[in-house]
Amino acid sequence: MTHTIQDRLQMLRKLMSDQKIDAFIIPGTDPHMSEYIADHWKCREWISGFNGSAGTVVVTASDAGLWTDSRYFLQADMQLADTGIRLFRDGLPETPSINDYLIGALPAGATVAVDGSLFSINAAADLRNRFTAAGLNFTSSFAPFDAIWSDRPAIPDHAIYEYPEERAGESVHSKRERILAELNKENANALLLTALDDIAWTLNIRGTDVECNPVAICYAFLSAKENIIFIDKEKLTEETRMHFDACNVLTASYDKLADFLGQLPAEYHVLVDPAKVNQALYEAMSGECTKVCKTSPVALLKAIKNETQIEGFRSALIKDGIALTRFFRWLEQQIPQGDVTERGIAEKLTHFREEQEGFMGESFGTIAGFREHGAIVHYNATPESNATISGDGFLLIDSGGQYLDGTTDITRTIILGTPTERQKRDFTLVLKGHISLAMTHYPKGTRGDQLDVLARQALWNLHMNYLHGTGHGIGHFLNVHEGPQSIRMNHNPVTLQPGMITSNEPGLYIAGEYGIRHENLVLTAEAGSSPFGDFYKFETLTLFPFDHNGIDKALLTDEETRWLNDYHRQVYDKLATHLNDDEKEWLAAKTQAI
Repeated sequence: MTHTIQDRLQMLRKLMSDQKIDAFIIPGTDPHMSEYIADHWKCREWISGFNGSAGTVVVTASDAGLWTDSRYFLQADMQLADTGIRLFRDGLPETPSINDYLIGALPAGATVAVDGSLFSINAAADLRNRFTAAGLNFTSSFAPFDAIWSDRPAIPDHAIYEYPEERAGESVHSKRERILAELNKENANALLLTALDDIAWTLNIRGTDVECNPVAICYAFLSAKENIIFIDKEKLTEETRMHFDACNVLTASYDKLADFLGQLPAEYHVLVDPAKVNQALYEAMSGECTKVCKTSPVALLKAIKNETQIEGFRSALIKDGIALTRFFRWLEQQIPQGDVTERGIAEKLTHFREEQEGFMGESFGTIAGFREHGAIVHYNATPESNATISGDGFLLIDSGGQYLDGTTDITRTIILGTPTERQKRDFTLVLKGHISLAMTHYPKGTRGDQLDVLARQALWNLHMNYLHGTGHGIGHFLNVHEGPQSIRMNHNPVTLQPGMITSNEPGLYIAGEYGIRHENLVLTAEAGSSPFGDFYKFETLTLFPFDHNGIDKALLTDEETRWLNDYHRQVYDKLATHLNDDEKEWLAAKTQAI
């Protein structure tokens, strides 16, 4: 039986009433604190109809709301229509936080609930502290969805596979030794790993349980005594059993982790990352063992790519550049026919990437937004919104591929017809920010938030801005969004270090008109030393031209123009040998000096 959103809210409220729950908070994550999740845990989407990657639903006896950020304001407004769920535009001055909203809406003594398996230790502690200080009760043991979601999808059971050392650039044994050395610095002798990409990297495995992310649903426990992966046996093949045997990794059922943690003796000092381990597992841990709440060392170890991984990225980005050249050439030829749509773009891009050796799928769902749809930062074309690409306007395409060599992520904004002066100005201002960040040298110890202004300054000078981050880390044939480094206005204590690969993607979004984003991947590399210390720089890895038709050259400095011409020369030189004569001619025209 298919239930409407109102039916689902009614069923949830009945269960809440039965258990004396006054408010329930529903995040868009899973027990592994993942950004992209398997269908089994898409509880927020099921209860609300909103399928953006970021957002939280709050349900009370008489009200319901969705909090999401600026990337999804327009999408959420459409998807929440007629559901009875209000949109709270997170980040705007007039929007209360979830905590403030509930504190103001609920009477003293009311109970706020969460499912502890879907909240990190930190998140649950923050909620508990805020609500109890305001005279409200808090519980993390309310898990209603198995009871009310009758056709809930099962947890995926796809087989995992080994990611060989010749591609990973490091053995499981070496990684484990480095992890144990980092644990020792924190007076810990064991590590609970729950983040799926951390486990995949540590154990040199990959999977297909989560769309676009080559990870598997599992947990891992590492110590000097034993190493265990908690994974359903259906996911194991003879090859992976042999791999684990060779790496001295034991296997246990996925659902046995809580029991294992509950029996840990006093000799264990277990590091648990309070931002990644869920509250339910934390509560399940034995009172005998010592819990060391510190940031997991794996995220930083994983973020600093070795030479094998870096060369893999270079290979993947050449392949991606070839596919993009063939796609955009096809697009240019096809648009006049009047049959290109936003959804068709995603299908065709995948077709050209599939022709490349080692392609394993998209790294995220392609974002193709024409005209006003480009202003929806994470736009997802539906059958109802699917625009035909014709006439004048900006077309923003953000896409990426998963290759055995590495993961890609690129955004290009192309111009159809003749842009207005304002459109060219905006296009060029965003490009100036991209180039400014790409060209900068910075001292060792620099954080991403210290560089973020470089990407925004040209926009800020005209009182414009964008509300998303400028750069995120990216995994090596892993998740397209990876920490711990970032480039954004928000403070992040993690410094940029050689080997880190990060996106450079400033943007500008004019609601109802157009969106612009220019994105490449950049490698932090050594730039040299001076009496003032060691300095780093960014090496741009992505290989595809920016659209000349959007550039107002008068707004670029001579240095910015040189960078752009040098970049386009590099794009042509690295891609041309892989293209036929017609493709070379097309690319040569797109990479001409301005």
